[in-house]
Amino acid sequence: MAYSILIVDDDVAIKESVEEYLEILNYNVKSAGNAVQALEILDSFKADVVLTDIMMQGMDGLELTRKIKESYDIDVMVMTGYSAEYSYEEAVQAGASDFIFKPFRFEELDLRIKRVLREGTFKKERTKMLKELNKLAITDALTELYNSRHFFSQIKTEINRYKRYSRPLSLLILDIDFFKDYNDSWGHLEGDKVLMRIGKTIKACMRSMDSAYRYGGEEFAILLPETKIQKACVVGARIKDNIGAQIFTPEKDTKTSVTISIGATELVEGEDFRSFIGRADKAMYKSKESGRNKLTYILSKD
Repeated sequence: MAYSILIVDDDVAIKESVEEYLEILNYNVKSAGNAVQALEILDSFKADVVLTDIMMQGMDGLELTRKIKESYDIDVMVMTGYSAEYSYEEAVQAGASDFIFKPFRFEELDLRIKRVLREGTFKKERTKMLKELNKLAITDALTELYNSRHFFSQIKTEINRYKRYSRPLSLLILDIDFFKDYNDSWGHLEGDKVLMRIGKTIKACMRSMDSAYRYGGEEFAILLPETKIQKACVVGARIKDNIGAQIFTPEKDTKTSVTISIGATELVEGEDFRSFIGRADKAMYKSKESGRNKLTYILSKD
């Protein structure tokens, strides 16, 4: 893989000699005579490292470094002469990954570039790994919906947003009907297939602003920000009908289906998350008691 380097220096002799040396080392190199040119080049040139002089006419190298770090995920190395009134600390504070004094040996420059590239790759891999770990920490592995821990965190966040902006917030609680019987009849592996399919169906039926969670064993929750109860019931009914239409084959030549019972509610002013969840749960149990495969909503917290 050929790494890409952008050289920024208004000293033509230094710029051309560095460019020639790095091209010999098989880097993909472009150069600019000032900071404005460099920013224009970065609009179309995907650089891995920008190598910039500090002392330039117009925008200096430190200001260029700040602008690059604001807009791009690119490492910056700065160059300066021994007499320049800039320090390593200033360069680092501006966002530079390394600092090299002129005159330098080309071999030293190559080693420093390779170190910056190596550390940059490590940082990107570490960031990616941390994102994946964070996703695993808040995701239910079976259904790929968010888990209950994230649900309790998010519902508090949404209630706080409701308090600040007075925008409606609704909640759906879903429970699979007779799921214990399904597991007893076909086994937990087949039951897991049902849970996975329901997770996919819920995702397919939600709007982009909604978020879905595996709330318990066979219970699911959906938070619907900016949503009044009437619209929440439309979303819930769509999910209920789509799940009811799913066909499962727990064994050869056997086809079956499952249904869900849903409780819906809308947040009431001054209410905490326990009361909010409790009312949605109560509505869901009313759906169970009245025959299952139904959606029931309760508005008042009394």
